[in-house]
Amino acid sequence: MVPAQNVYDDPVFFAGYERLRRSRTGLNEVLEQPALRSTLPASLQGLRILDLGCGFGDFARRARAEGAGAVVGVDPSRRMLERAAAFTRDPAITYRRMSVEQLDLGGERFDIVVSSLALHYVEDYARALTQIARTLVDRGRLAFSVEHPICTALPQQQWVRDPAGRPLYWPVDDYHREGRRETRWFVDGVIKYHRTVETYVMGLLSAGFALTALLEPIPVEGVETAAPDLDAHRRRPPFLLLAGDRRS
Repeated sequence: MVPAQNVYDDPVFFAGYERLRRSRTGLNEVLEQPALRSTLPASLQGLRILDLGCGFGDFARRARAEGAGAVVGVDPSRRMLERAAAFTRDPAITYRRMSVEQLDLGGERFDIVVSSLALHYVEDYARALTQIARTLVDRGRLAFSVEHPICTALPQQQWVRDPAGRPLYWPVDDYHREGRRETRWFVDGVIKYHRTVETYVMGLLSAGFALTALLEPIPVEGVETAAPDLDAHRRRPPFLLLAGDRRS
């Protein structure tokens, strides 16, 4: 296994990412996070939650506001965790610096594990699921989002456009050739791992989870948001979300 990627500590990448998240115009806010929340129990009251790839801790703070008993946020990025700590004033939220690949919580168990747009950075998906399962109580839930496989199949991750710059179509090729993709997002050399929808679903089942949700959300027609290019995002799903309960 290659070492865990930590591009979020690159100062140029981090500055671009922080601008995007603080603008509240990214698809995370308007589409992915509401969809992820919909895969979780209606009430989080008293639940212990593990957030893998917690970033600035936004989900952790929202979960506590909804009554979660305790939240542990895990992220490999020092810069991310510094921001998360600065925004958090709650002793029931703790942050720990580690990657999904290095996940070791000393036997702690959780009712829910969430992961927002992190597992497509992990090389060994099956191993990650095995490690995650060990952190969950019986019938505890894992819910996660990744970039949709039709977006990660080609490294370019760009629309084919007409001379005026209008998107013509989203190209998909090499869909069944899984593995490493090197792309650009704020900086060159960002590594993602492409998998098919089949691999994501069957990996979850093979790791002992009962599937409870599979979502491919797109923006709702007629709903105005600050996010740009929503029409384009209605033409292909940007995210895949899965949830499953750990079986005994």
